[in-house]
Amino acid sequence: MGSNYLTDPLAFLIQIIFDLYIMVVMLRFILQLVHADFYNPISQFAVKVTTPALRPLRRIIPGISGIDVASIVLMLLLKSIELTLIMLVSGKGAHPLAALAFAIPDLLELAINFFLFAILIQVILSWVNPGNYNPATALLHSITQPILRPAQRLIPPISGLDLSPMVVLVGLQLLKMLLLPPMQLLVTNLFL
Repeated sequence: MGSNYLTDPLAFLIQIIFDLYIMVVMLRFILQLVHADFYNPISQFAVKVTTPALRPLRRIIPGISGIDVASIVLMLLLKSIELTLIMLVSGKGAHPLAALAFAIPDLLELAINFFLFAILIQVILSWVNPGNYNPATALLHSITQPILRPAQRLIPPISGLDLSPMVVLVGLQLLKMLLLPPMQLLVTNLFL
């Protein structure tokens, strides 16, 4: 048994707990951006779970042009705390400024992954259960439609087959590959 015997599972638990909550905050933020139905049960869940953490931040941080800046700050704070705790658990010491810098590309990657999986799930659901109303399907449509719409204008359906999700998935993956490594390298060079 190495020195990572207990630290790896503990770091994993910290990451899972924080990332799940960050994803709910991100869901709420994206739902506000796309003006999704907030009477949807999933939307109501996101609002109820995130309101206790967002309410005090909203008193201090106002929204700008319809963008909920308090949600962005909350995601940055939570990701920074997560990374600081993981650094402490792994014995690297606490570096809050480095954790904040590493939080930015991590959150960007989480957002891109969020849209990748949302589109993928929507595509799979359209094959399995097309046409039936489901609260999750309605929200997925609200979230993915602003990203899929430009691709759908460029590539019309061919014989009833919509190829725009595939184009957007490839585009998001390329964005991940081209944008994240330079950001991570910059942060690494600054703080390590």
